[in-house]
Amino acid sequence: MDLVIIGSGNVAAVLGRKFKGSGHNILQVYSRNASAASALAYEWDTESTNYKSLINKNADIYLIAVNDNSIDDVTMDLHLPGKVIAHTAASVSKDVLQPVSEHYGVFYPLQSLSKEMTELPDIPIFIDGSDDFTKNILEKLAQSIAIEKIKVAGDEARLKLHIAAIVVNNFTNHLYFQAEQYCKKEGLDFKQLLPLIEETTKKLKEASPKDLQTGPAIRHDSDSIQKHLDLLKDYPQLKNIYILLTESIQHSS
Repeated sequence: MDLVIIGSGNVAAVLGRKFKGSGHNILQVYSRNASAASALAYEWDTESTNYKSLINKNADIYLIAVNDNSIDDVTMDLHLPGKVIAHTAASVSKDVLQPVSEHYGVFYPLQSLSKEMTELPDIPIFIDGSDDFTKNILEKLAQSIAIEKIKVAGDEARLKLHIAAIVVNNFTNHLYFQAEQYCKKEGLDFKQLLPLIEETTKKLKEASPKDLQTGPAIRHDSDSIQKHLDLLKDYPQLKNIYILLTESIQHSS
């Protein structure tokens, strides 16, 4: 398929590499960041522009991979009748694209992506479309780069997925950061925790998180919990997180 990538950030870069590696033809990269668009165009041996009026009108699919707040600006005065256009956002309705084309939808990659990635990860794709034609085109595009079964997810389902993704990815990463800071201040090596993190993640492929829960909270080990809280007296933020999560685990057991 012939594609135009609108955007030059993390999602645009990784999906573009996936598309290029799967044999698709990227006709053009459009971005208000001219240097970033030019760099991706050079990588993909194609052209770039930072003028909306110069967007190539000959593509099969136009993929908007920009942050949520920029979608309205990108689509303003953009008209691509008869073309398939989709954005990659979880929390934005597909209907914002209705003025652009009658064939509009969503191509949502449920994965944390960074343009610095040297190895491209497996990316579960969730699609939606204004009609069967759009859904069929986006499904074929998704199947060309995704190993897992492609799923259709409407606006509400994607928003709910996004909440769950934030909990397991962004919130968990923040906990890693809190632990890393604690280790640094206490003269500990955070990397000694990596085997534990990796083993816990590996087990999730075979069991429910509920069945994998360990630690003093699930055991209602009040002595250990109090000792930990005493040691955390100089770390009020981490102490509050410890209390909140301990109570959540105990109420879930």
